[in-house]
Formats: sequence, structure tokens, C-alpha cells
Amino acid sequence: MALLPILSYPDPKLRTIAQPVKEINEDIKTLIKDMFDTLYDAKGIGLAASQVDRHIQLIVMDLSDDKSGQRVFINPKITPLVEDKKPYEEGCLSVPEVYDEVERPTKVRIDALDGEGHAFSEEVEGLLAVCIQHEMDHLNGVLFVDYLSGLKQSRAREKVRKVLKQREKQLEAVKA
Repeated sequence: MALLPILSYPDPKLRTIAQPVKEINEDIKTLIKDMFDTLYDAKGIGLAASQVDRHIQLIVMDLSDDKSGQRVFINPKITPLVEDKKPYEEGCLSVPEVYDEVERPTKVRIDALDGEGHAFSEEVEGLLAVCIQHEMDHLNGVLFVDYLSGLKQSRAREKVRKVLKQREKQLEAVKA
């Protein structure tokens, strides 16, 4: 099990545009496994490679409660299928303990490759539609806080700073 460090807002590396995956080889398959380990350890539901400082078009996701719903999206493209947008409360592993509503299309089509390199296309709605759009934003250097007001962005930066300091202190206490 390899846990990867997750970049935290406002790290400028989170703004890097991800490049397409050229080949699905053993390195990519190992990265996928490590990303799932990291996702589960962080108690998240989705993780883009950009968040672990790998700037390739790769997303892992598991919306299940028991780790049985692993999904891999390589070189994903999303197409909104409706103009209807709905607010959904979002959080992010790169913006710990910050939650706010973001409006997104309620139904999208995903075209991607799975972890074995097989192409698939799927129409999704609900949490999966929100999650894939959120993770796709990461691949494009966009964070959910970018949709918020300047004041809320400032508050998010401050909250993340405090959370990271608190985690650092807890880690030092464990080491002592």
C-alpha cells in the first residue's frame, strides 16, 4: 500500500493542466492502485491524478460505502446532456474541511478509458455526475472553490491553513 501526498489549496501545482495518458502500462496501473489506497485512507470518494502531483488525465472514484464500487476514468471527456443545473454541496480532499454549494449540470455523458484501456461511454446523473465534473475540473486546473465568491475563497484558504497546522501538530505529537 502506497499513500501519495495530496496537494492542498492554494498550492499552484493544482492549477496545472493534465496531459492525456499515452499508454496504460504497469506504471499507470500502479498509480491507479496507489490512488485508490490514498482515496480510501483520506476517506474520499474521488481523486484526480492532479491532486497527487501527477498531471495526467486520470481519475479514480468509489461512491460505495464498502470499497466495492471502484471506477477508473482515463482521458475522460464529459458532455452535459441537459441545461438544467442544480446546486450540490461539494467538498474536496485538496481543500480539507471546506464545503459549499456548486451548481453543475444534473446529467452528463462520460467518454473515457477504464483501467485496462477499454473505451466506454456512459450517461450519468446524481452524485456520480457531480463527482465526475468535480474531478474533471481538477484535470483542467480548476477547484470547486473557484466557483465561490472572493470572500468564501479567502475563508477557505484560511481554514485549510488551520487544518494543515492542526494535522502537523497531531503528527508531531504521534512522533513524540
